[in-house]
Amino acid sequence: MESIALKEAMEHLPDREYDIIKMRFFEGKTQTEVADEIAISQAQVSRLEKNALKHMKNHLV
Repeated sequence: MESIALKEAMEHLPDREYDIIKMRFFEGKTQTEVADEIAISQAQVSRLEKNALKHMKNHLV
């Protein structure tokens, strides 16, 4: 049940936020590794990750 809700919450994310969450939490990459891979700064990854987690939390509550 929890994994279904998590998947649904992720599906509501914008593409870039989805990719960041997938790389960070399912592929185990650091923010710096994600930043290098998608060609943005680590600070932007941090901000987008925070927004993504907030969106997911709002969807799950």
